[in-house]
Amino acid sequence: MRALARGLITTLLLIAGLAAAGWLLLRRPDIPYATLEARYGYADSRYMDLPGGVRAHYRDLGPRDAPALVLVHGFAASTHAWDAWADKLSKTYRVVVLDLPGHGLTRTSEGYAVGRDGFETVVDQLTRRLGLERFTLGGNSMGGAVAWAYAVDHPDRVRRLILVDAAGWPRTDKGGAMVFRVLGNPVGRRVMRDLDIRPLITQGLRAAYVDPKLVTPALVDRYVELSRAPGHRDIMMGLQAGPRREATASALAAIHAPTLVMFGEDDRLIPAADGEKFRQAIPGATLILYPRVGHVPMEQIPDRSRADLETWLAAHPAS
Repeated sequence: MRALARGLITTLLLIAGLAAAGWLLLRRPDIPYATLEARYGYADSRYMDLPGGVRAHYRDLGPRDAPALVLVHGFAASTHAWDAWADKLSKTYRVVVLDLPGHGLTRTSEGYAVGRDGFETVVDQLTRRLGLERFTLGGNSMGGAVAWAYAVDHPDRVRRLILVDAAGWPRTDKGGAMVFRVLGNPVGRRVMRDLDIRPLITQGLRAAYVDPKLVTPALVDRYVELSRAPGHRDIMMGLQAGPRREATASALAAIHAPTLVMFGEDDRLIPAADGEKFRQAIPGATLILYPRVGHVPMEQIPDRSRADLETWLAAHPAS
């Protein structure tokens, strides 16, 4: 009996040791900002120190006297999501793209805590310091939620609103990506905080892009490595745990800026039906649906979606 007990204890210790060794092997340290800036920064990258310990990374492209477009990326993404749009739009418009706290190359002080309201504050501070009193504001996914919330709270500053597969309507699930189901669980967040989540990120990107050919090793590397910037993982984990501002028809009815809603019909993260909800809730909104397109039309079909945007902008002049 004692031999059996000793054998059982030995087996349990061996399993625990193997689990601990596996966890140590899968741990991934932070990547210094200097390394990330050298790898993922732009020749025209700019940085702005904002109140609250934020050093925001942004790009300010195009003619300074042209109508301004400010574009906000989604969860775990960065300014890179807008590259295809920004390159062409900046020939006609002043285009500002920024990394939100916990994302891309934007730095935050140690212990910085942010929610969606904090994102609104960063957008407000940065645009005011750039001298943009009124501008067109666009956002994708989580950035779309930031955009519509900002339009509700600052109606005097938003000339036009662009919502690209925007988040915000109440959900009963975490969407089609496993990474959101894992991060939506407190135990999952603790376990995954320091581990290599490349497989989960890869699965999430495939769900977002729909076309697997677009999910290249370089794309996965960028998402994985930027998530390991100092402080980013804590902020992103906190976003999954914190309260969310949900869209309601009554709140969105207060938006009177011309609004364009763009949605991929095959979005596996946010149902395309949410696009129709935005169209119905925001007075006078226009909805464009894209068949066989997923969560990021500005990346999956950049030329077509940008052309649709330019046509709509021309029909709704900033003046």
